[in-house]
Amino acid sequence: MNHYANKKSAAESMLDVALLMANASQLKTVLELGPNFSFYIPIISLISISLILQIIVGILLIFIVKWNLNDSSKHFILNLLENIVTALVFVIVVVNVFITAFGVQRPEEKKS
Repeated sequence: MNHYANKKSAAESMLDVALLMANASQLKTVLELGPNFSFYIPIISLISISLILQIIVGILLIFIVKWNLNDSSKHFILNLLENIVTALVFVIVVVNVFITAFGVQRPEEKKS
């Protein structure tokens, strides 16, 4: 059981790292576009929220992996942490849907 939980948490961590890198790239793009970008403040805010939540999820996943599932005294807290992580991941997904909706693509350059 503990082996499965550790693998699951490790997989979640890898996905979190991939999304963290994507958000960092999006933040860089928005900062390069500057305040003239039509949704500058909302996008910066959403990306910041997403990054902060991802860091929190990463820290929680570290605690989940470190604790032994075979210790029945830790079952309640581990279950609580898993539920919190699941809820935060859902919020991160929703925030990233809004980031995508506002669009962080670079404007097309005119070809001469």
